[in-house]
Parts: sequence; structure tokens; C-alpha cells
Amino acid sequence: MKTFQSFSEIQSEIDSGKLTVSELIQYHLKQIEKNNGRLNAFLSVYGREAQKRAAEIDTKISKGTAGRLAGLVVGIKDVFAYQDHPLSCASQILEGFESQYTATCIQRLLDEDAIIIGHQNCDEFAMGSSNENSAFATARNPIDEARVPGGSSGGSAVAVASDMCQVSIGSDTGGSVRQPAAFCGVIGLKPTYSRISRYGLAAYASSFDTVGIISKSVEDASLVLEVMAGADNFDSTVSHKEVPVYSTERMDKKYKVAYMRQTLEHDELNPEIKAATLQCIEKLKLDGHNVEAVDTTLMDYVLPTYYVLTAAEASSNLSRYDGVRYGKRSPSDSPESMYKRSRSDGFGAEVKRRILTGTFVLSASYYDAYYNKAQQVRRLIKDEIENILQDYDFLISPTTPTTAFEIGALNDDPIRMYLEDLYTVQANVAGIPAISIPYGFDNKGLPIGVQIMANSFNEQKLLDISNQIITFKDQNS
Repeated sequence: MKTFQSFSEIQSEIDSGKLTVSELIQYHLKQIEKNNGRLNAFLSVYGREAQKRAAEIDTKISKGTAGRLAGLVVGIKDVFAYQDHPLSCASQILEGFESQYTATCIQRLLDEDAIIIGHQNCDEFAMGSSNENSAFATARNPIDEARVPGGSSGGSAVAVASDMCQVSIGSDTGGSVRQPAAFCGVIGLKPTYSRISRYGLAAYASSFDTVGIISKSVEDASLVLEVMAGADNFDSTVSHKEVPVYSTERMDKKYKVAYMRQTLEHDELNPEIKAATLQCIEKLKLDGHNVEAVDTTLMDYVLPTYYVLTAAEASSNLSRYDGVRYGKRSPSDSPESMYKRSRSDGFGAEVKRRILTGTFVLSASYYDAYYNKAQQVRRLIKDEIENILQDYDFLISPTTPTTAFEIGALNDDPIRMYLEDLYTVQANVAGIPAISIPYGFDNKGLPIGVQIMANSFNEQKLLDISNQIITFKDQNS
């Protein structure tokens, strides 16, 4: 069976009778069987269930009652609840746990007859930029298996890039959908904070966490966003704004685009990524868009602000994993010892580092100096970005400072690992939408990603400019 680049191609084959959903599921299960042993993208595969559901959907199609996503095979990051299925957040602390309910975003896909084929590998509790923090070994980049796929949604990007599923649902707290998408050569969309309900997404940093989409095409990301977005009675933080028809509305406008000089002058930026980004900027100009450089005064503060605040929220959110009600419980001779041993044994090194950091910045002696100050700086960063986006439709930058690095290369240098989030955390700090689209390769054949950010709830324009960039890139490749 051929590799489908978009869901519309799949629908066309199904509508013409050339393909059934059952045949499609068999194909993806064979791809998983062939590749997952090497790439470690899936932690759980729901083969029999997927086959049964495919047969039911084929019947629905024959009767004309199938949902909009009939034939879409989806993998979900192992941080989303899926009722009666295991949920581990790639951590030992949740061993043996099964979800009691289904996340709203996943349920909306199921309601439109998408098929969930399995849970995907990730950094433990979504904390990481390489997938090396998983308790179940790292996923591997399908372009070069000696390299990381990015994180934290590494397995999700690997699965799409290696055709083990058509679309993956990940989470993006500081770039966890966009960075692995860039490393694996696929598309990663982070919508506006609150655009999609977080109900059923295991919390890392609640004021940053966003449900994201990894796909092969902007078209697929648009459709899946449209299905998942919108109000939800189970999430008090979700937006009640009307959901546009992302999947059918093409604007094809000429836009005003900005790029921050500081992003292209940073010492950590790979020269080939810089060249690709500048090439994209020049192509936008040639295509009739108005592209200008802007300056920011707060670029150096974005990353530390992000890590102070997310560590604090992680410290609070992960306090619920105590070995009492569910998950791992280490043997002990007292309740206090049980708490300590269960958490010490259950959490990995990076999660412990962030919990300890977060507990420190929330402590009485340092709360004002770190947590309060970081919240104030976050507001300044948000205001500065939004002020730029009042005058421009988009901000364009590299997605990552480097291409995919070798497994183990940064394990002894957490600061350099954190710098991999240099360009992606801005969108999460400000709560705005952003997308990474593949834009060429470096001299080792590793994918390069270009990132575009827009003002809050401007996903429609973001998807439109992404389509335009991909179109002129393909025409000139």
C-alpha cells in the first residue's frame, strides 16, 4: 500500500472502493510490527480493538452514516487518558494504572470515527527535549536511528514520519510537538492555549500545557484541530470562542511578517538552520509578503522564565503521585517512608530535578525572588510579543537551534539540552499559536523546521501561511 500524504487521499480511495478501513488498519499494524522494535515509538498498540473498530466503520461507510474522520488512524502520546487503556506518562510511578475515562480531545476524534491505534512513547511526564527521559527507553529518529527524535512528543513524531499512523496527538508545554516535528521532518501545530480542552491530559505545567497535532500535511492538522477544539464543561479554562471551519477555508492572502533579529543572531543557532530560515524569509518576500526585522528586549529572559514557572507547576501537579491511591507503591515500614520511597523509585532523574527546582522556587524564602518575579517577566514577554503581533500577522523563526543530535550527546549537559527549547518556549509563555513546518535538510540529511507564530486564536491565518510556504517550497525543490 502506498504512503498517503493527507487524509483526503485516504478518503478518496475509500470513496472509490479501492480501499477499506480494515485494509488501512492492517497496513499500519504491519508498519508498527516492522518498525516499532527499532524505533520504539509505541508503548502500547491496540491492534485487535483497532481491527474490530475498522470493521464497524466500514459498515458505517457502506450505510452512509460514518463520521468525518472515518479512515483516520491516530496515535496518542502516553499522557492522554483513554478509558480502560494503560496510561503511564512514560513513568514507572504509574505502573499498572488504567484510565477511568477518556480525554475530551480523544473522545471527539472517536465520535467522528477516527481509530486510536496505540499510546506513544515520550519523555517522562512530558519533561524533556529528546525522548531520552522515558522510563521505557528512547524512541529513535527514523531519519537516523542513532539520533533523538526530539521531545517530549518524540514517539508521536516518529510514528507519523515512519507511517505507523496518519496523525498523532501530542502535548506542547514548551515546544514538545514542534521540536520533534522539526527533528523528524513533519508538521507540528500548537494551538492557542485554551483552544482545545485539557481534560484528560496528565498535567505537567497547567498554565502552559496545550494539546497539539503532528501530521504529514497542514490539511490534516486543520481538520483534526477543527474536530478537537471548542468549549468543554469538564475544563473551566477552555475557550468558548466559536471554532472556525479550519479545514475548508483557504485565505491565500498576502501578509505582514516579522522576524526577530535576535533569533537569527544567537550563538547556539546552527548556520544551516539560519540559512534555511533566511531563505524562507526571502521566498516570502518574493511571493509578495511584507517581511521586516524587529527587535526584542526580552529574548534572553524567555527560557529562564519558562523553566522557573514550569518547574513550580510541576512540583505542585506531581505531588498527587504518592503511591497511596494508584500506581507504584514501594515496600516500607511507615507511611512517610512509603511516600518517599515510592516517589524516589517511581520518578526518573529529570522529573526529580524539576520537582526539586520547583519546590525550591515555591519555598517561603525564595517565592518572591523567583516565582513572583518570573510571573512578572512572563507578563512583560507576553505583552511584548502581542505588541509585535498587533503590527504584524506573524513572527517567523527557526523551530530549533540545531537539527537532531545523537542519542546521549547532551545527557551530561542539562543547560544545552534546555537550550533546544530556545525558540519554541516563546509561544507557550505568551499562550499564542505556533506551527513548525519542514523546510529542507542540513548536510547530513537531517530535517530543518521553520516556526511561525501568530496572535491568539489566529490559527486560521497560521494554517494559511503554512500552506503557502509549503506550496512555494515544493515548487522550488
